[in-house]
Amino acid sequence: MTKQPGYHDSVFLNCPFDDEYKPILRAILYTVYRCGFFPKTALDEDDGTDYRLNKIIRKISDCKYGIHDLSRIEVNINGYPRFNMPFELGIFFGAKHLGNTKQRAKNALVLEPAKYAAQQLISDLNGIDPQAHNNNPENAMRQVRNWLRTASGRTTIPGPEILNRQYHEFNKGLPAVAHALGFRVDEINYTDLVNVIEDVVSEQLNRTP
Repeated sequence: MTKQPGYHDSVFLNCPFDDEYKPILRAILYTVYRCGFFPKTALDEDDGTDYRLNKIIRKISDCKYGIHDLSRIEVNINGYPRFNMPFELGIFFGAKHLGNTKQRAKNALVLEPAKYAAQQLISDLNGIDPQAHNNNPENAMRQVRNWLRTASGRTTIPGPEILNRQYHEFNKGLPAVAHALGFRVDEINYTDLVNVIEDVVSEQLNRTP
């Protein structure tokens, strides 16, 4: 990362990191960077002496914006749902409504895999109006782009056609970039993926008239 982003440029990303979700994760990460923001997650740090929850709280505190995808709240093979992402969303809401003036400026986008999926498990979300991406990366990309444009008011955010075209260009070149790093696309880890996206976006911006 070429600079340390400030509070108003940082987006806390609360989402799955499993293989099935990777296409949506790439689309969201690319959109956040291309719109001029910086994602932050607990995966940014790797310190075995630091509690994961402490890292999450620090990241949330550092970010004005948050993207919360509640795509893994279905029950597992043992009949239990995963509550990590709803829990982190709750911390974000708490920071917004109980924190100082800076924290009260927080703004969140809540995503779900299908319309009304989250509200069936978390009735307190009624009235929040989560956005359903239907497991489609382009839907997620459009929703993140539109939310960032509205929430930030920034006129530098690219329109959907430019964003789609440049994202497809990034995806087309990703296998070669991953190969040069010694990965297959489905093997590239989070840190390397973030670095690749930063480099590609920087290159695209340098040649955008």
